[in-house]
Amino acid sequence: MTRLVVDQSTRTKLGNLESPLELCDEAGRVLGIFTPAADPAVYQGVDSPTSPEELRRREEQGGGRPLSEILADLEQKAN
Repeated sequence: MTRLVVDQSTRTKLGNLESPLELCDEAGRVLGIFTPAADPAVYQGVDSPTSPEELRRREEQGGGRPLSEILADLEQKAN
């Protein structure tokens, strides 16, 4: 990943960075969409509704299907 250091002038133009924003060139063409990093403080004190035991059970259970099988099913449904 490329890292771009933003100076204070650019930071001010970007605003509060609380929601995604489009970055455009002078012609208005969208260069990309920037999604700000989540503030970890938002998740402090939040407990998962799934117990650690259940998470371990699910991990040990395994399962699922190979991607090739899923894609074949989707292709079949599309035809």
